[in-house]
Amino acid sequence: MNTSEPQTGGVVIENLSLSFGANEVLKGVNLDIAEGEFFAFLGPSGSGKSTLLRAIAGFGPTPKGRILIRGQDIARLPPWKRDVGMVFQSYALWPHMTVRKNVAFGLEERRVPRNQIADRVNAALDMVGLRDLADRRPSQLSGGQQQRIALARTIVVEPKVLLLDEPLSNLDANLRIQMRREIRELQRKLKLTTIFVTHDQEEANTTSDRMAVLDQGVIQQVGAPMDLYDRPRNLFVATFLGTANVIRGGPETVDGRPAFRSAHGALFPLAGDGPHGDARHLVIRPQNVHVAAPGTAPGPDAAGGDTALEGRVDHKEFLGGVVRYGVDVQGDMVLVDDPHSMGHAVFEPGDAVVLSLNPRHMTLLPG
Repeated sequence: MNTSEPQTGGVVIENLSLSFGANEVLKGVNLDIAEGEFFAFLGPSGSGKSTLLRAIAGFGPTPKGRILIRGQDIARLPPWKRDVGMVFQSYALWPHMTVRKNVAFGLEERRVPRNQIADRVNAALDMVGLRDLADRRPSQLSGGQQQRIALARTIVVEPKVLLLDEPLSNLDANLRIQMRREIRELQRKLKLTTIFVTHDQEEANTTSDRMAVLDQGVIQQVGAPMDLYDRPRNLFVATFLGTANVIRGGPETVDGRPAFRSAHGALFPLAGDGPHGDARHLVIRPQNVHVAAPGTAPGPDAAGGDTALEGRVDHKEFLGGVVRYGVDVQGDMVLVDDPHSMGHAVFEPGDAVVLSLNPRHMTLLPG
């Protein structure tokens, strides 16, 4: 699968708009999600990601536009006729029912023969590893176990599309890591088209084949997580996906070579010949900057053209795997993530340093 290009298949969304009164929440959304793909909607609170997911599920006002699943427009069908399964943030388990009855509920509503229900419930519980807890009630289960039951209840009806609405937000950090891995493994096993809503970049990066970044009801960019991180299309995507240095300024030519001069005067030679005329921001990830004491060897990425900038450490933060420095370069604050290992030299605020950067690791964006 070429994850950088739009796909055809499972879910196609065409010019979808949705309003709550005068508030337009979704604004002409277009998406093409491949059958069997794990796709994430990522964005801050209020971006429209959960509204978009609920529109696919059939909850809320009827939107304008089309939602196609395997070629059928389901935008105006009631939820129970859409052949989608949704796992809610709260899990929404029936507290008075046993685990087995919770998982069987959807099959019973669909009037599946009783002998088939038993077999399918057992198979679903086996998939999530909880068949031995089938006679317990939700209150007797941990958060992670309740999450698995909610998944089993959804996949047992064999939906065409699985919708996950921030299902990990109620779990502690370590359990979230375990559960996102289990969800991904289950999705791959079932080859089930899955759409996952989250505001957590790490969850989206580690689970999805591709993702759409939303802001204010508009899709800002679609692609594989690494592609969006390394090649953001605009400032919102660049700053929302991880930490980024954003240097304001403009392009110019120095000794016949393209360069970017910051508003404070720092000069960054650029790779290639351009065109760079509309660039007003230079984006650099902190891990792509190497810091060293003056007079020492340049950074490991110096081959192919390196930019050396003199600066002074303004502050430092120990983040475990890295030490993050804020370095003042002629009035511009440049964040640097220096890999930490035991015994590795640490710079202190006030120390003079030299930053080395490779022009190939810089991204130019318009204003």
